[in-house]
Amino acid sequence: MFLVGLTGGIATGKSSVAAVFNEYGIPVIDADQIARKVVEPGKSVWHKVRKEFGPEIFLDTNELDRKKLGDIIFNDVEKRKKLNAIMHPNIYREIYWQTLKYFIQGHQFIVMDLPLLFETGHMVNYLHKIIVVTCEEDLQLQRLMERTGCTKAEAKLRIAAQLPLERKVEMANFVIENSGSKDDTKKQTIKIINVLKASKFHWELRFLVVFCCTILLEGVCWLKNRILRSLPITK
Repeated sequence: MFLVGLTGGIATGKSSVAAVFNEYGIPVIDADQIARKVVEPGKSVWHKVRKEFGPEIFLDTNELDRKKLGDIIFNDVEKRKKLNAIMHPNIYREIYWQTLKYFIQGHQFIVMDLPLLFETGHMVNYLHKIIVVTCEEDLQLQRLMERTGCTKAEAKLRIAAQLPLERKVEMANFVIENSGSKDDTKKQTIKIINVLKASKFHWELRFLVVFCCTILLEGVCWLKNRILRSLPITK
């Protein structure tokens, strides 16, 4: 099984692309969904965030007020780093477990929806291919304002907190331009799916895993026999 990264800028439409992969039966690990899960009320990350940022960023239901937290971290780089240091270890731990589950199930490849793929750099070296979703700057700004209810100035601040789309596009294997219709985005995604499905890279990885497991098993057997031969013979 090989890994495909899906990233882009905030509000460029990664979710629409991920939905097409899901429609074709390809598993998608969504880092944003995991981030929401790890900070549910009562969990260890919830307590750490509350201790670091205070109770005022939580709703009456004890759920995290993501807009209030966003207003804080997008105006303060140091606070954003502190939040990432709290959240990321738990997020990546869940990503690894989900990846292992899909590997055992025998999938050819899976997609990892990682909004901050290039910003953190944690998963880049593990990905066989990277897809970047982009769109026109004005459209990105409009989508973000509509989605979050933030002002134009706040939206620009959030966009500026990420690596420029132009830089991400330069590092991509595939680029999906998501400024048009949903149908156009779907057609672009399907073309990429067909290319990925035609790849034989997953067989190379599976052979490597089997080979390593065989060597490990033989090593264990050799060590066991060596220990048994070294034991004194008792009558």
